[in-house]
Amino acid sequence: MKRIFLLGTMIAAAVCTTQAGAQELTGTLKKIKDTGAITIGFRDSSVPFSYLDDNQKPVGFAMDICYKIVDAVKKELKNDKIEVKLNPVTSATRIPLIANGTVDLECGSTTNNADRQKQVAFTNTHFLTASRFVSKKAAKLDKIDDLKGKSVVSTSGTTNIKQLTEANAARNLGINVIPAKDHAEAFLMVETDRAVAFVMDDILLASLAAGARDPSAYVISKDAFSKAEPYGIMLRKDDAPFKKVVDAATAELYKSPEGAKIYDKWFTQKIPPKGLNLNVPMGAEQKKAFASPSDSPDPDAYAAN
Repeated sequence: MKRIFLLGTMIAAAVCTTQAGAQELTGTLKKIKDTGAITIGFRDSSVPFSYLDDNQKPVGFAMDICYKIVDAVKKELKNDKIEVKLNPVTSATRIPLIANGTVDLECGSTTNNADRQKQVAFTNTHFLTASRFVSKKAAKLDKIDDLKGKSVVSTSGTTNIKQLTEANAARNLGINVIPAKDHAEAFLMVETDRAVAFVMDDILLASLAAGARDPSAYVISKDAFSKAEPYGIMLRKDDAPFKKVVDAATAELYKSPEGAKIYDKWFTQKIPPKGLNLNVPMGAEQKKAFASPSDSPDPDAYAAN
């Protein structure tokens, strides 16, 4: 009888321990475990970070990183059958969809800054870019002051349209600032002469110009609205267990030879669907960001020595 009692006690203790272990999961990890799915937010035209290929499948540098994060989450939860759901986001919807739990990871070209960190969290920086403008060479525009009194477009919900608006006011330029729903629409406005310039992250401008009918007709300004700013994968704020998994996964990737290979795949080689080569090799700041992974929003944290 005593042995039976002890055995029953041990079984009960094991059950309680298992239940306690299950209860330890919180936030996004618990959501993923309970639903058996993780949701990735993707962009449709943020080449080469997150965009649709000829088969309308989301591909890109940030998408590759996010799939590595998914692998780490599967390992953490000991479940290799977790479903990956794909949810389109725009510049305007990406933060709300992360905040309200619709999307678990936003895999695109989102600038990590102090204002956004009040609403969401970011993992380690995967790219550095500055805010500039693209225009037609025939317009002969290069400096911000050259935009005075002209119609200039930028994408709604981005740091770039904020920087354009602030520069417009600070310098009394009288620019007609036009908001566009996405990057593709904004570039089209320059192509069709409805705007003289499009203000956006320089790498995105380079990709859009490279994909134009006549790439040689466009030029990106040397003058910039910002220092080199960090891009990061977004996730929900105040979710330390999930962020720990995501940070560990990205840090391991960036510091490994595979990180450089993925970078080269999207920035120095031909990419789908048109076989464009952006020809943007990894610079000193990017190498530092990969060698010492950080989620800092401060551009100076990535300055090369």
